[in-house]
Amino acid sequence: MRPPTAKAKAVLVTGASSGIGEATARRLAADGHRLFLGARRTDRLDALAAELTAAGGSAAFRRLDVTDAADVQAFVTVAREHFGRVDVVVNNAGVMPLSPLEALRTDEWDRMIDVNVRGVLHGIAAALPVMRAQGGGHFVNVASVGAYEVSPTAAVYRATKFAVRAISEGLRQESAGDIRVTVVSPGVTESELAEGISDATAREAMRAYRAVALTASAVADAIAYAVTQPRQVDVDELVVRPAASAR
Repeated sequence: MRPPTAKAKAVLVTGASSGIGEATARRLAADGHRLFLGARRTDRLDALAAELTAAGGSAAFRRLDVTDAADVQAFVTVAREHFGRVDVVVNNAGVMPLSPLEALRTDEWDRMIDVNVRGVLHGIAAALPVMRAQGGGHFVNVASVGAYEVSPTAAVYRATKFAVRAISEGLRQESAGDIRVTVVSPGVTESELAEGISDATAREAMRAYRAVALTASAVADAIAYAVTQPRQVDVDELVVRPAASAR
């Protein structure tokens, strides 16, 4: 692991306690960046930050609920106080409780909208003024291949990912010149997302669907690629799929 240098970026990662968020923290710390990690499971964040720091990296954490705008604002404020700036925000936190629309699981629909859409908006609202004031920054918003197509049981989930793409593209167009915006859309990826599916039929279908999957580290590599490009290069969208699958 490279020790942080004067060129190391201050990177904030949401949903950092597992899956893509955890893998991204590991990869960016290995590249020498300074990490500020957020998630609800602080025991996992504590262990991850301690591991990265022991290996020579720079990592700190704070409990974070992305559905709470004030909490996200505090997360960004503390990170800025800790590192002096906010260079990159990886809006990664997400949930995927799939079910047919006729199941009418409206509480799960609300949860997906709150985490997957409002969580990204809260991250932008908290960090954008900081990035403007310091003269630049980079948002990396994790969407999904579900941002490009719709399938049964996934209408609401995929709608939230379509929204992430739309929000990201709007921000990119509004911010040309100082704020970079990247959408990373993974295909099937090893993670805990499928375990949150309460509908039995959708859960079994997803387990079969995920028979061929990317490692979370593969997605982290894509995020690292976008983050490490020169300031004048904006990687707008990256779609990453398992080579052995058409999905």
